[in-house]
Amino acid sequence: MTVYEQLLALAEKVNDNPIHIQGEKDRAFEFRITGESPMQLVFEQEQIIVREGTPLEPELVLSMSPDHFQKLLTGSLNTTMAFMTGGLKVDGKMGLALKLQDILKKYS
Repeated sequence: MTVYEQLLALAEKVNDNPIHIQGEKDRAFEFRITGESPMQLVFEQEQIIVREGTPLEPELVLSMSPDHFQKLLTGSLNTTMAFMTGGLKVDGKMGLALKLQDILKKYS
């Protein structure tokens, strides 16, 4: 599966049962995966939309390898270790990164 397809599958899971994103502010999270085009997860009206490229100004940008991305989506990435060793780069508020990680774990 491509990064885009994986994000679409995640969005489908979330949108089928949006209980864990209720009350979330509308915002964009951007993923920059090595060797891939940027992708955005857009939280909008308690739903998630996947956008290719960078159509919106993201509140958080996460840069990582495809392997780290896979682990992030499955809830098995040790984000602290990945961040400390440079395998995960965060541009934006760390609190938002932790919030996104928590949401992703609930749907993995």
